[in-house]
Amino acid sequence: MATAYGGYMGCVLDINLTTREVEEYPFSDQERELYIGGKMMAAKILGDHLTGNETAFSDDNLLVVTTGPMTGSGAPSSSRFNISTLSPQTGYITSSNCGGNFGYYLKKAGLDALVLHGHCETPVWLEINNGKVIFHEADDLWGMKTSEIQEALDEKLKLPNGRKRKNGKICIGPAGEHQVLYACVVSNERVSGRGGTGAVLGWMNVKAVCALGNKEVTVVEKEKMVTHTQKWFRYLRKHPLTGSQLPRMGTAGLVSSMQMRGLLSTRNYSAGQYNEFEEISGEVLAEKHNIVNKGCLTCPIRCSRTVEVNGKQVKGPELETLVLLGSNLCNSNIEDIFRWNYELDELGMDTISAANTVSWAMEANEKGLWNNGLSFGNTEELSALFEKIAYREGIGDELAQGSKRLSEQYGGKDFAIHAKGMELAAYEPRKAAGLGLGYAVSNRGGCHLNGGYLVILEGLGLFINPTTWHGKADLTMMLQNLMEMISASGQCLFTNYAFFPSILLNHPNSWYTRAANAILPYCGGAARLLNKFPEFAHLHLPVFHHTKAFECVTGMKMPFGKYLRCGERGYNLEREINRRFGVNANKDALPKRLTDVLQDAADPNSKVPLDKMKKVYYHARGWDNNGLPTKKLLKKLQIEVANHD
Repeated sequence: MATAYGGYMGCVLDINLTTREVEEYPFSDQERELYIGGKMMAAKILGDHLTGNETAFSDDNLLVVTTGPMTGSGAPSSSRFNISTLSPQTGYITSSNCGGNFGYYLKKAGLDALVLHGHCETPVWLEINNGKVIFHEADDLWGMKTSEIQEALDEKLKLPNGRKRKNGKICIGPAGEHQVLYACVVSNERVSGRGGTGAVLGWMNVKAVCALGNKEVTVVEKEKMVTHTQKWFRYLRKHPLTGSQLPRMGTAGLVSSMQMRGLLSTRNYSAGQYNEFEEISGEVLAEKHNIVNKGCLTCPIRCSRTVEVNGKQVKGPELETLVLLGSNLCNSNIEDIFRWNYELDELGMDTISAANTVSWAMEANEKGLWNNGLSFGNTEELSALFEKIAYREGIGDELAQGSKRLSEQYGGKDFAIHAKGMELAAYEPRKAAGLGLGYAVSNRGGCHLNGGYLVILEGLGLFINPTTWHGKADLTMMLQNLMEMISASGQCLFTNYAFFPSILLNHPNSWYTRAANAILPYCGGAARLLNKFPEFAHLHLPVFHHTKAFECVTGMKMPFGKYLRCGERGYNLEREINRRFGVNANKDALPKRLTDVLQDAADPNSKVPLDKMKKVYYHARGWDNNGLPTKKLLKKLQIEVANHD
């Protein structure tokens, strides 16, 4: 279906894997205006089909791969794509965002999105070439690890003269083939990690998808976009987070700050600090191990590290992996973390859920609930254990289910660190209450990003009172809506870091920064007004370049207020779909370790005041007391829902 807007290719393909029939999926310009792209476009497609009776491993489930209008536009950090599906891990909608180059090449193939459903009787890989879909048998590729399969596909795609064809790929490893509930999808060395998207592809018998072609993304105002992009690149390079901290140390640079603030998940989140944190810090990674910085296409930040594993240069671990395979397992050997990170990527398994599941199992063994032989600090056999999980062998078959299901089987729910079945990220939330709220209400489960990442104000950028409940609900909502739209547009969420004024970050001890930190928690009312009436922000903010770039690329009017409203629509749409699968206020929960147990016995506020914040958050969102969008809100946001109760 053609489009009048720039940034879009105007075509979504519907692929029936059972019959191998391919059709164009209708997606109108009116829907593009409302749902933009990325995870919001995917949510609209999923919402039109899912009733609440489906399961992840069924022909009725869909897996939707989407780009955003900024993908391939040349804007900073705009190579992102999204995978959404019904999660086998949570039972709710999951969306998993990824870098790499697949999104760029999917657009080169002339497509905005792919909709996969059904399943193949035998393993296949799909070639998408200028909009044409070719099914290839994959019996010879089944069982390969993720780097092997990508190398093999490059060989298969070579021209008759032996020349390699430029292409983008997504693939699964053995963990996806064996439907480990937290199996991921890999593109180059980047990972669509969370929610079990790789397990769904494995159930569908799809080993990989390759995209290639010679189509070009249309930019409506090319000259303005070039000028604006140059300005934006300069701004990102000058900002202390995107121009200094992330390029210098990557996300690993946050380890030391997290230690100082009591945010460093340690010994299965029983503490927020680790005595040997320096051994797994960003400083050590940068000074002793980093070979070269890398970045995704069109990214000036270049946050990815390169390290050596077994004589091979590979992608280094991100913050989540460093912490969860480090302090959370009481392991201080950073080279072991390099190796496990590489092995988990090769197996196609989410490092966050894998590490958290193992840490729960260690504590369950320690408490006598499950005699499994695992213990904190004893990590010599982890490589073999990860292999067992990926192939569902022995104890690995149980660990492949994740910590929620294991705690239901053996006990230990109070220290199974998940929300809605998805294990939490590396930030211990008892010293970051707003992040704790975000974890609990996140649509996809224990996700810091879908949760709004308020920790950037609670100690990792600014330092507002980290344990107060004041203002946290309204600020969380605002950041969730903002990040929802950035993701839907096809850009990296790290570009959002530059939204926070450099002057405050560069001078953390100045009177004006201290004043800002003191005042912000009491600005919930102002945030509430902007959240409720974003149309009054009919402008482009000089610290937020996304809106003007969006207009240059697409031709749509997109002032800051409308940008926020679009994000709000996407967030509520996912919540409304999840309603069909049973989500409600009771499911917006955290384990008792985080809500009932003090991190610091001397600090009565060092736990997450979740119930109090949830009530304020639901009111701010316009949801009812059961944590669900009202009919009035859905109508205001122009979300059409069939058979709404």
